[in-house]
Amino acid sequence: MWLKNSLFAPPASITPVARPSPGPRALWPPLDFTLGALACCGACVFTNPLEVVKTRLQLQGELRARGSYQRHYRGVLQALWVVGSTDGLRGLQKGLTAALLYQGLMNGVRLGFYSYTEAVGLTDAPGGSLISGAAAGALGAFIASPAYLVKTHLQAQTVAVIAVGHQHNHQGVLSAFMSIYRREGVTGLWRGVNGAVPRVMVGSASQLATFSSAKDWVTRAQWFDPHSCLTALTAAMISGVAVTITMTPFDVISTRLYNQPVDEFKRGRLYCGFVDCLMKVCATEGIMGLYKGMTPVFVRLAPHTVLSMLIWDVLRQRALLYRH
Repeated sequence: MWLKNSLFAPPASITPVARPSPGPRALWPPLDFTLGALACCGACVFTNPLEVVKTRLQLQGELRARGSYQRHYRGVLQALWVVGSTDGLRGLQKGLTAALLYQGLMNGVRLGFYSYTEAVGLTDAPGGSLISGAAAGALGAFIASPAYLVKTHLQAQTVAVIAVGHQHNHQGVLSAFMSIYRREGVTGLWRGVNGAVPRVMVGSASQLATFSSAKDWVTRAQWFDPHSCLTALTAAMISGVAVTITMTPFDVISTRLYNQPVDEFKRGRLYCGFVDCLMKVCATEGIMGLYKGMTPVFVRLAPHTVLSMLIWDVLRQRALLYRH
């Protein structure tokens, strides 16, 4: 696997000692968590405007037949222009604080857990990479779900002339957390988690498994120096395509579940859960409704995957070399 073939390999300038291999080496778990969080937060700063656009496109025409609603957003570039010209440059970074909190928590847990399973050899079993990636994604998604909820609410908020979806009208990140807690209690902070867990499980499994396999393949092909950043960059690009194709329908459902309003009984007004949302979207918007915002999903996920996986890989290599 890529960690054993590349990250754990000694640099060429150092002659390894002839002794039995002690097996895969792992970083100190809190350090691994921190490196994963830093990598994905660094990528998030650059890709958050695309996340804002993606959220708007996925909420546009919610439960409306095609052609029966006004389209404020018609594509990535046009949507970026509309948001920037209406909300200003700060509008393109709406929900950034919540997004950074989400990325730090979710990916710190996800990448740290996955690297641990790889270090102890769980990913060597048939299907081990997929299972470990899915489990890591589910754990990270559950822990970070409240941050994703607030992020979605804030990114959907805008002036009435270009508003789509339900407008929650929060005053900020802390205000959003407090408002949701007062209205729905602790469980309300995890509203929509039933859509987030399958979303991240699918995305994480495809991302980590394809990145791991692609990096191993590129290393064996000897296209680049084993310690070159180009190896991780190529693997991350392949991984970004796989994630976009598999995750977009889950991403649409997740956004809808998180952003829907609730009634006086703390139940969603539009959807009862994941399956109900899936059926309603297909019935009213067609199967292509599940692929709304696919272009910004790819435009965002591809560079985000490339940046986060590349930064994570480089940071871990440096940490392991420094340690030894």
